[in-house]
Amino acid sequence: MELSSRLTNITGGGSDGWAVFYRARRMIDAGLTVTELTIGEHDIRTHDSILAAMNLSAMGGHTGYAEVPGTADLRDLVAARVAKRTGVPTTADNILITPGGQAGLFAAHLAACNPGDPALFIDPYYATYPGTIRAVGAEPVPVQTRPENGFQPGKAALDAAAAGAASLLINTPNNPTGAVYSRDTLTGVAEICHAHDLWLISDEVYDTQVWEGTHISPRSLPGMVERTLLVGSMSKSHAMTGSRIGWVCAPEPVITHLINLATHTTYGVPGFVQDAAAFALQQGSAFEEAVGAPFARRRALTLAALKGQNIVQPVPVQGAMYAMLDIRATGLSGEAFANGLLDAEHIAVMPGESFGKAAAGHVRVAMTIDDDAYVAALNRLVAFAASQVSQ
Repeated sequence: MELSSRLTNITGGGSDGWAVFYRARRMIDAGLTVTELTIGEHDIRTHDSILAAMNLSAMGGHTGYAEVPGTADLRDLVAARVAKRTGVPTTADNILITPGGQAGLFAAHLAACNPGDPALFIDPYYATYPGTIRAVGAEPVPVQTRPENGFQPGKAALDAAAAGAASLLINTPNNPTGAVYSRDTLTGVAEICHAHDLWLISDEVYDTQVWEGTHISPRSLPGMVERTLLVGSMSKSHAMTGSRIGWVCAPEPVITHLINLATHTTYGVPGFVQDAAAFALQQGSAFEEAVGAPFARRRALTLAALKGQNIVQPVPVQGAMYAMLDIRATGLSGEAFANGLLDAEHIAVMPGESFGKAAAGHVRVAMTIDDDAYVAALNRLVAFAASQVSQ
């Protein structure tokens, strides 16, 4: 007997790009102090009021099977949120509640792609994207962006890759680059989707974390609501990463089939978690702004810490909870820089190469520790970079 190739080929037979992260964790397990600037985990926990709502629901008995599409209250609230943020009329019939955004990405690709279909995604990319595409039996096709263009996907590059493809996955605000896609960029994306009859899968989990520019959902562009599968999540907006609560917003016929998929896979999301999410959404935008405020503040601290030198450059830090740093002036790859920084300073960052070829010569820094420790780590990172140039 053999395991299915679809399962064993999820990472493409190679590394998943997280070797530096795993090495840092082994160092911590060995008793060393390591400053971790690796993963997108808030340095605050889920708010006590949300946890209290979750506990109240569980103790009140909402611990059995919940409705597979999601509870009526939560689907209504998510629909209202998406309608407000995209400007497109949306009802509960357009919403499937999923166990986190990652499950939403998987479901969306299963809806859009047949086995063997090329599925496009933007490089640099969130680490799970190519594996998610392989897991549904499609063929991942990266479309590279360029740091000198702020990592905005270009229409010509998309057009060159799109022949025969079934879908295009984008993420704005972007992890790992921090880029917020402009209206011109998204108009080009929409034109390519129409020209090549692509489904657009729009990962918008960072839509509340915009520090420069404006978040535009491609669902709001002319002719795109019918071909856009929007993936959202409570993880980043409400610091609910461990609660695993997300959604897919799509045309009603798509949601009908995705409900059937959920019935045969996840069988829904725990009711008490959904009730907590409903409570969280009802706290309004001020609550979400408070969750994002530390990253807005640390973005300013990042730019200040990197000012006055030209060895480590931020590109472009417009949104999300990360700063992508250009360290090509050191002559090192992102991987060599990250490993050297970990050895010399016990600071863990993610190599740009973990997120694709386009981010080679960069490192991603997660702005997820307290301000003073964060600035101190950045200063040590810059000093380490300078030491590499002087060698």
